[in-house]
Amino acid sequence: MGAVHTLLKPVIDFALPPRCPICGITVDLDHHFCLTCWRSLDFLGEPFCHGCGVPFAYERPADWLCATCLAHPPEHDGVRAVVRYDDISSLIAMRLKYGSRLGLANLIAKNLERFAKDICERTLIIPVPLHRWRLWTRGFNQSVLIGRALSKSLDVPMSLDAVLRSKATPPLRSMSSKKRQKTVGNAFVLSAHSKALISGRPILLIDDIYTSGATTNACAKLLKRAGASQVLVFCWARVLNDGEAA
Repeated sequence: MGAVHTLLKPVIDFALPPRCPICGITVDLDHHFCLTCWRSLDFLGEPFCHGCGVPFAYERPADWLCATCLAHPPEHDGVRAVVRYDDISSLIAMRLKYGSRLGLANLIAKNLERFAKDICERTLIIPVPLHRWRLWTRGFNQSVLIGRALSKSLDVPMSLDAVLRSKATPPLRSMSSKKRQKTVGNAFVLSAHSKALISGRPILLIDDIYTSGATTNACAKLLKRAGASQVLVFCWARVLNDGEAA
């Protein structure tokens, strides 16, 4: 099959050339942005808050926490987001989630690979689960697709059922941070075999967008309770509120 794909690739590329996932113009390689769209994305990196991943405007110690995390420490051990969430970066998440552009999961995973230095031995990937009703409606879980692509590229195992969503919740977009926490606080449960699987292992918790941290905190709390040694959140984009550094 690999040999056939190699032979047919020039034909496929001619008929269906790689295109920028944002503007659609032809690019050199699959899962690459054109130069204009690449420059329009606000890529995030160090220095950032050790707790929530908010970028700092200038160098700080590696374990430095922002004021919010000092006052309210998150349940997880850090957030690694590729880009800032804005009108441009949101197109990738929305086209994956609602436009069924499933190949965008590979693009997100490829960009998450730059955080591979945070991968430890015995790391386990766990995608944030969807409730079965939403999964039936949408047909897929975008976090699973991202996690599966990252699992393959980094050769890290993934569990699909260690954490389950037992309670359907309404969309969180219009809710305050406090209301989000209350809404998802009891929405997740651990599966029967999860403790043996998770205990003593570092976890990569995969999501598409990090907003208030309510969902990932709820999952991280369960994972820590099951004995996870560390929970890092990997996502495509994170929301930065007014006043937060960029």
